[in-house]
Amino acid sequence: MKASDLFIRSLEQEGVEFIFGVPGEENLDFLESLRTSKIKLILTRHEQGAGFMAATYGRLTGKVGVCLSTLGPGVTNFVTAGAYAQLGAMPILMISGQKPIKKSKQGRFQIIDVIEMMRPITKFTKQIVHGNNIPVLVHEAIRIAREERPGAVHLELPEDIAAEECHTLPFETVTTRRPQPDEKAIDKAVEMISSAKHPLLLIGAGANRNRTCGALDKLMNKTGIYCFNTQMGKGVIDESHPHFIGTAALSNKDYLHCAIDRADLIINVGHDVIEKPPFFMSIGGAKVIHINHFPSNIDEVYFPQLDVIGDIAGSIEKLTQKLEKSKNWDFSYFERVKTEVELHLKEKSEDTRFPVIPQHLVMQVRQAMPDNGIIALDNGVYKIWFARNYKAYLPNTVLLDNALATMGAGLPSAIGAKIVHPDRKVMAICGDGGFMMNSQEMETAVRLGLNLVVMVLRDNAYGMIKWKQAGMGFPDFGLDYGNPDFVKYAESYGAKGHRLKATEQLPDLLYECLDAKGVQLIEVPVDYSENEKVLIDELNARTCIL
Repeated sequence: MKASDLFIRSLEQEGVEFIFGVPGEENLDFLESLRTSKIKLILTRHEQGAGFMAATYGRLTGKVGVCLSTLGPGVTNFVTAGAYAQLGAMPILMISGQKPIKKSKQGRFQIIDVIEMMRPITKFTKQIVHGNNIPVLVHEAIRIAREERPGAVHLELPEDIAAEECHTLPFETVTTRRPQPDEKAIDKAVEMISSAKHPLLLIGAGANRNRTCGALDKLMNKTGIYCFNTQMGKGVIDESHPHFIGTAALSNKDYLHCAIDRADLIINVGHDVIEKPPFFMSIGGAKVIHINHFPSNIDEVYFPQLDVIGDIAGSIEKLTQKLEKSKNWDFSYFERVKTEVELHLKEKSEDTRFPVIPQHLVMQVRQAMPDNGIIALDNGVYKIWFARNYKAYLPNTVLLDNALATMGAGLPSAIGAKIVHPDRKVMAICGDGGFMMNSQEMETAVRLGLNLVVMVLRDNAYGMIKWKQAGMGFPDFGLDYGNPDFVKYAESYGAKGHRLKATEQLPDLLYECLDAKGVQLIEVPVDYSENEKVLIDELNARTCIL
């Protein structure tokens, strides 16, 4: 068969459902092979958007999201999305075209060394030099993308290779099982946890896997141990759980850090160095047990006393089997901190001043979204407010990027989430800056007939940098811009636009848009003056309860 047919057949064999992308002339054989495939092409308006959608597909399903570009400027547009997937541990396969490699017909036109460009931001990158190599390379790339720690891989398919005849078949897929932890390490962990007085559970990005969620819930219910999470660990534990304290949206000084400071042992499940540290270790401070698929990376702020290496869910299940409630444990302080955190997070949530303040906005979105509804956050200071104040009740219902922390991913990520979960409510929440970086994907959402809400928070500036500029004592400079009429902008794509004119309108508008058909854009003017008052002044003045 033709090499491009073999490529598509190999992807089908690996269970690929969608390919997101922007094809070019070097992809035309591949595109023709895809035309008669059961794999669905999702044509996007920018390669970066395609990459974000593919990464979100991988994040939500655990399977590999696939995206397609042409050579040169097409594949360079994959770099940000590839880095987003690589740092965020989202399995993604990027496929790019290339000029013929057996006989040049245009010199160096549009040609760059894509393999070397991709090497620092992927787990694996390879140019295909013979069609017969396709099955094993596709299988190997997808295996590498999925295995812990998941991430980005890349294959380059030159135009002449795609057109050549092959004499092989798709590679037979095999199932692998993850290694189980060492029993001696489990026994040592049980000993350390049982002898601690204030053990505390930390749930990080690496724990955000389906099997791990149930295992952790059973551990907490059996032992009564309290927990907190990182931003990318949100939803692993139902945040309405009576022993959930809160999210470490800041690296230090937030209210829940009072509990962290009191802990004498932190059971760190799924720690990933790509996130800002949720706490800082110190000599003589709390001991740490590192539970993960891979060993800890030691540095001056993270040096665990014990590593438990293997499948995380398997490790937690073994701990649950062997752990019994200990007479040494005292969780009374954590209970009081939880009450204190809850009180502070509710402050000003009923404040209806206009423009809307973050605390009220988060409360209203939480009330409007069903428990299994998905919010996809772009990057901006509002991400901190949603991480702190928005309770996640189910895994992967708060999609945020605390790894590359790139702007422009919110809308494409929401589109990817809606494609994976067409029966669930999905809302993209973007600042005006981040939204405009990939706003063209509104057309993609409209063309696909998605029921999607896009909330654009307008402050006419790069607000987070503006806030930090002021906090560092610099004069206000270089961060203000104008915006289009977002209502008319939405309508120009065939979406429905809404502009919030009074805070009291917000609840009804949210419910109306979530229940409506098609793409609904809501422009929300925001007041970020609370950033300085709460996230700086109030936290600097806070005193931990005794």
